[in-house]
Amino acid sequence: MMVRLAYALLWYCLTPLIWLRLAWRARKQPEYLQNLGERYGFYRQTPFNKLIWVHAVSVGETRAAQPLIEGLLAQWPEHRILLTGMTPTGRQTGAEVYGARFGERVIQVYLPYDYPGAVRRFFAHFNPAFGVLMETEIWPNLLAAAKTAGVPVVLANARLSARSARGYGRFDALVRPAFAALAGVAAQTSGDARRLGELGAPTVDVCGNLKFDVTPGPDKLLLGQRWRAALNGRPVWLAASTREGEEPLILAAWRQVAPSGALLVLVPRHPQRFDAVAALVREAGLSCVRRSDGLPQADTAVWLGDSMGEMVAYYALADLAFIGGSLLPLGGQNLIEAAACGCPVLVGPHTFNFLQATEDALSAGAARRIQDETDLGAAVVGLLADPVQLAGMREAAVSFARAHQGAAGRTLAFIARRMGRAGR
Repeated sequence: MMVRLAYALLWYCLTPLIWLRLAWRARKQPEYLQNLGERYGFYRQTPFNKLIWVHAVSVGETRAAQPLIEGLLAQWPEHRILLTGMTPTGRQTGAEVYGARFGERVIQVYLPYDYPGAVRRFFAHFNPAFGVLMETEIWPNLLAAAKTAGVPVVLANARLSARSARGYGRFDALVRPAFAALAGVAAQTSGDARRLGELGAPTVDVCGNLKFDVTPGPDKLLLGQRWRAALNGRPVWLAASTREGEEPLILAAWRQVAPSGALLVLVPRHPQRFDAVAALVREAGLSCVRRSDGLPQADTAVWLGDSMGEMVAYYALADLAFIGGSLLPLGGQNLIEAAACGCPVLVGPHTFNFLQATEDALSAGAARRIQDETDLGAAVVGLLADPVQLAGMREAAVSFARAHQGAAGRTLAFIARRMGRAGR
């Protein structure tokens, strides 16, 4: 109890820094200063009866939750989904993915920061039947307040790398009660399950990765095919979800690929970096067109993907893709969406955030690992010159994605067992 009190006091001490961070991020995304009351547990939304709360922190988790949310609404048809997140882009993604299909059956708000009073107000206002946290959103005060309010909470699609487990272990007295407060955990892999259990999580089942069950949007696949037709057979390689510090390395790799005439499609992970990455491309002396300005021309070296919600279209366009976050020790991004689109994948040496999925894709022949920017350029050149090998990787990617489907059904069954009558 004293440890959690010290943790709560730390939150209050950090409040000025939190406000500064929001103001800083609002310079490029003004939406960060909207709905501020929600971040402190004050809501204007009607507290409907029979809510199921799903927390997806940002864009990736919001998309991954799609098959689960669809299943929850089908299994509990009298309920609405209260979808919480922490970022404006995640909220925008939720509106795009769920708004047209489910309307008011999916309500979106921000989850409050982990202040004791804020999380208590959240549960008092909405009083959900039960909660589902996506991946690894463990907040000590939030889970303590859920337990006090009688709201059982399950951790779904849960993953925990060895590095993250060591980090949590340094604060065992704080995080162990939080993990123990969970009603159960649906883990992605046996390794995730073991590490989560060691930190105190009860009733851990291996259910697989929900992202394999997310179906690429047919409209986005068609958009990518239209882009491809407009390029008149020009080879395309994609650098997807790149992180800060990687773009100069990718542009260095472009020098090796340039003689092939291939177009580089460069899509930074964070929208607030679009302008900075465009400046990097110009500084490198490369011709650049932004997606927001139209299609690339015949002499365009780099097409900057400065759009949201179109990654499936970029994968459908590309001959092969490099998955960002893996050239530097950042842990990598998820390659499952690329595989589902039939796009061959290259990954760097740092993939600890999605270790099992990456290793499985490598074993299946759907992906290849490169070590640095020189290796990246050589791999792109070699694969673009070998259509037979590219076609084999494309078939392997589709087979790999299909072979790992079914996590949504297993996770829904697990939630139903753990909730019992809580959701009725």
